Amino acid sequence: MVDAYAMLDTAAGTENDVCQALRDAEGIAGVYAIAGDFDVIVELTGDDPRDLLETVTDTIRPLEGVGTTRTYVCID
Repeated sequence: MVDAYAMLDTAAGTENDVCQALRDAEGIAGVYAIAGDFDVIVELTGDDPRDLLETVTDTIRPLEGVGTTRTYVCID
């Protein structure tokens, strides 16, 4: 099992829509609107790193309002 966190920069006013769209998506354990340099944090989980890549590229990035993403894979 591999876990990671993805930080999302979203267009102004779209963070709640992005969170709602991701809440029930496969490979996503949690999603939260946050304050700071990024607007949304997504907790990812998968069997291997390629599962995480697939979730980010196929599920998160295509969403309207999602700009820059940064993914941090958990080591421990």
